[in-house]
Amino acid sequence: MAPITSKISISAGEMVVSNVCKSYGTGLFEKKVVKDCSFSVERGKLTVMIGPSGCGKSTLIKLLAGFEKPTSGSILLNGKPVTGPGRDRLVVFQESALFPWMTSYDNIMYGPIARGENDQKARDLAEFLLDKVGLRDFRSKYPMQLSGGMQRRAELARAMINNPEVMILDEPFRGLDAMSKELMWEYYSALYEESRRTTFFVTTDIDEALFLADRLIIMSNIPTRVRATIEVDIPRPRKLADFFLGDRANEVKMTALSLLHEEAMKSFSGGSKAAADFVESYARRSQRA
Repeated sequence: MAPITSKISISAGEMVVSNVCKSYGTGLFEKKVVKDCSFSVERGKLTVMIGPSGCGKSTLIKLLAGFEKPTSGSILLNGKPVTGPGRDRLVVFQESALFPWMTSYDNIMYGPIARGENDQKARDLAEFLLDKVGLRDFRSKYPMQLSGGMQRRAELARAMINNPEVMILDEPFRGLDAMSKELMWEYYSALYEESRRTTFFVTTDIDEALFLADRLIIMSNIPTRVRATIEVDIPRPRKLADFFLGDRANEVKMTALSLLHEEAMKSFSGGSKAAADFVESYARRSQRA
């Protein structure tokens, strides 16, 4: 099958987050969620952010997408301030956002139709993307007739047809079973390797983070900031069957787990159940490593 770049001229953007703080409420009721946070989402790279559950990662996604504004600090896309939502940044959320009354094809075509671009070029691209995400035989099916993995693929195609400069993904495979999730890791990795579209991917799963990332950003306990940045210098293409057999993958994994464990323990000491779940998961993963 032809690569994505044969049909779409990829526009890869770059984002820079500088000294961003985000608080809710005022005075005694003020809650700081993000504090002095700085990082970059490099052009043409797959940047993965990982941190303890509830640390503020989803808030950062809202800030990058322009759904909310920082209390202080700046967020730039290609050197220009982010002032609100835009087609140049598209978010794929944890929960399905497919319209239940639309078929797979109609969901994918929603963006072009909404912009008044229901022309042959857009329709050809929608058909191409249906093939690319393996949904050609399901083009007339409704979301409730698709598996969880198929719904995720339809959402990826619906985002890609709009050719955003930055793809932002908020734990998009979280609700899938273990086997479907791992298949989606390989699937999305292959899509990324074809296009090299700038991608910001948020997860709480260390294996998912490592397999996908060019750069891994590890976040602190709330109020969140960057605890560490690790370059995942493992060649592509990657295959799950042998990825975690390599020394470098396991070296990065243990470094990341150690940092995440420290941050989760801080949350745990404050009574966070999410942190307690991570501590338990950390113990299991450390035994398997």
